[in-house]
Amino acid sequence: MSLNRETLSRFEDAIQKEWLITNGLGGYASSTVLGINTRKYHGLLIAALYPPGDRRVFLTKLDEDINMQNDVYRLGANEFQDGFFPQGYSLLKEFSVSPFPKYVYALPNVEVQKTIFMPYGKNAVITLYNILNNNSFDIKVQVFPIVNWRHFHSVTDKSKAPVEFVQKQDDTKVEMSLKPPQPVLIMMTTEGHYSAKGKWIERLYLREEAHRGESCLDDCYQPGYFETSVEAGESRNFAIAAVAGEDEDSAREVLTQLPSKTCDVKALYEEEMSRCENLLIGFYGTHRTLRANSWLDWLVLATDAFLVQGGSEGQKAVIAGYHWFEAWGRDTFISLPGLVLVPKRCEYARRFFLSFKKYCKQGLMPNFLPDRAEQPVYNTADATLWFVNATLQYLKYTGDFKFVREQLWETLESIVENHVKGTAFNIHMDADGLLSHGPQLTWMDAVFEGKPVTPRVGKAVEIQALWYNALRTAQLLAEKFNEKNQAETYRQTAEKTRKSFAEKFWNVERGCLYDVVHEPERDDSLRPNQILAVALDFNMLDSARNEKIVDTVERGLLTPYGLRTLGRNDSRYVGIYAGDRKSRDNAYHNGTVWPWLLGPFVTAFLKTKGHTESLRECALKNFIMPLFAEKLFEGGLGTLNEIFDGDAPHTSRGCISQAWSVAEPLRACVEDIMQVRPKYENEVLHELG
Repeated sequence: MSLNRETLSRFEDAIQKEWLITNGLGGYASSTVLGINTRKYHGLLIAALYPPGDRRVFLTKLDEDINMQNDVYRLGANEFQDGFFPQGYSLLKEFSVSPFPKYVYALPNVEVQKTIFMPYGKNAVITLYNILNNNSFDIKVQVFPIVNWRHFHSVTDKSKAPVEFVQKQDDTKVEMSLKPPQPVLIMMTTEGHYSAKGKWIERLYLREEAHRGESCLDDCYQPGYFETSVEAGESRNFAIAAVAGEDEDSAREVLTQLPSKTCDVKALYEEEMSRCENLLIGFYGTHRTLRANSWLDWLVLATDAFLVQGGSEGQKAVIAGYHWFEAWGRDTFISLPGLVLVPKRCEYARRFFLSFKKYCKQGLMPNFLPDRAEQPVYNTADATLWFVNATLQYLKYTGDFKFVREQLWETLESIVENHVKGTAFNIHMDADGLLSHGPQLTWMDAVFEGKPVTPRVGKAVEIQALWYNALRTAQLLAEKFNEKNQAETYRQTAEKTRKSFAEKFWNVERGCLYDVVHEPERDDSLRPNQILAVALDFNMLDSARNEKIVDTVERGLLTPYGLRTLGRNDSRYVGIYAGDRKSRDNAYHNGTVWPWLLGPFVTAFLKTKGHTESLRECALKNFIMPLFAEKLFEGGLGTLNEIFDGDAPHTSRGCISQAWSVAEPLRACVEDIMQVRPKYENEVLHELG
């Protein structure tokens, strides 16, 4: 994926394009293709000190000066409220991601290449430089690190909270911390030397935060510079590495694991490239190198960014989205099939199940796993049911009933039992077999000043679909494990649920489902949640009604990039997701387009219409390819944004890289369009006939 000078010169378009690389710990590096940080979440080293949480901005960026006799060419680029300085983006010849970001600058008879990568499993970032000097005189290269020490949700205002940096340096390395001692940043170069010459760079302007109504001015510190020279007619390769740790010892330990010679750094870079290639080989089953325009290659690679180390050794977690989301239960289990089962990394699924299983409380899985010392948050009616569905999908891919029997069955039984008798947040099965719940417990969970924007109290349609699937899955497993009485109980409960659902949720006038039933009221808002009642494995309605649901959703909610969260004719519809927190929260589930919903929509479409070649081609062309072809390289490069505006042109919004935005369209494309079905699907579902 490459952008040329002409593309980069279209400033307003180029500055919207962002890149992201991750380290498998929850840490990352990210910026724009112009090298201008536009978010408080941008930086070269945002480290997760206690994976996957406690993410802090340590190294904001590296800015370079090229000294050629009496001229200085500044490659850095920073925005202030009164303009840009320097404006190094004007010297950009090319930017590419393949899969690591590379900037190429063209100066008079000099070319500068700058490639950034993160060693996997380490809170570290390495920037590789290649300088080609075709002049008849030597040139000098100075690299200025710009640092910070803040949590990634905040900004620094040194006038309100004085900050004093402490530096320990030798010829090629500098070790930095705050006074009093704080986490430590160490930076080193493989060539040249370091000179301390500290100064503040105040009130950097972060335009995306300004657009979001957030704090948008940040004070950063420039501690000094690394310097090397390139002789006339020669080229010079060198690298600058930065590592972070919670203290001096941990930072130094990471540094000892990194090479100190340029040639060894290049070897490490090749190792990271090989790791990416191996992800593709694992998916395709044959040798594969990344192809620049292959959306499928990019999606497979994008799945890896979300798989990170959990709270303790051996645990794994899913980062819901970059830059700011953390480990969410709902997102984990909605995303699990596309993130790890389709790419053939099933061992991760087992670790996710075990990580969440230990937090199961009163039959509920947590919706949020916070940083250390804090308690999990259980405010969800669906995360637990998605856990059950993910178990079924795992079985379809692996046939691993042994793992489920030994590790998950007791938990699954507890889930059903607690939902039947009632658990927290007024989640309980009513006499009609449907699942009732309190407000603000579904995925449409935006809250402003403590008030739910879309409360959906009562019996939400997708909760019933998930509940029915959970009962059928429990029945399947009980029969497999020869627990006949238990299986019959689950069967009877599921049948009661099915009959009540068909009776109470069918909206005759619209030919679709009510969104929420809270008797005697029925919410007939046209929302996409009903598509799950068709897409999940076990359906409560006949095929004719299921097809009507698909048709209604297609007519009223489908866009080229996902499903709207509310029909455009509704008075509550908001077509643009922008402005301050209140405005954005009001739009979040009232019209905003969510690409993850394309997954269940495509599944439901082909399930009801048929999996003929022509219909699959239609689904690919009309439902999937616009998203992949137009949005995969628009906001977050090589990945998919969290949301898009409900109104055309459906501008990319929210997180630049969202787990379920990648996972669900990928799953549907592979399983339903490409017809690469789970290996054990027929065997597993045969348990229910």
